[in-house]
Amino acid sequence: MDTIERAASTAKTKYRMLHTMIRVRDLDASLRFYCEHLGMQLLRRTDYPDGQFTLAFVGYGPEESNTVIELTHNWGQAEPYAIGNGFGHLALGVADVYRTCEQLAAAGVKITRPAGPMKHGKTVIAFIEDPDGYKIELVARP
Repeated sequence: MDTIERAASTAKTKYRMLHTMIRVRDLDASLRFYCEHLGMQLLRRTDYPDGQFTLAFVGYGPEESNTVIELTHNWGQAEPYAIGNGFGHLALGVADVYRTCEQLAAAGVKITRPAGPMKHGKTVIAFIEDPDGYKIELVARP
């Protein structure tokens, strides 16, 4: 077994992706976006009064078996967060990217890249934006 195979074997048995954390300014707007528009569930929400923040975890199934998104709401944050150029996007697999974009646009969700094939490929994708400006790629999945 070479080094890469050994590392991959170790990673499979010891590690699992748990969540991705993003900071949100308006937690209620973010929960509406992820739960109502993208069909996720609020899995848990905890207020931390001493730290003046709330953590809300959303996803498509229990945290024990699914990677989820942690929405961190710092209570005193008045200004929008700078997204920066290091973070790229989240990605969601959907059965029909075209139809999903139609439904999301009708609900007022910002579509930043309409549904269509990748520039240098055949996979159908689209990009939408959440209330804080985070990009979410929609990828065609059967």
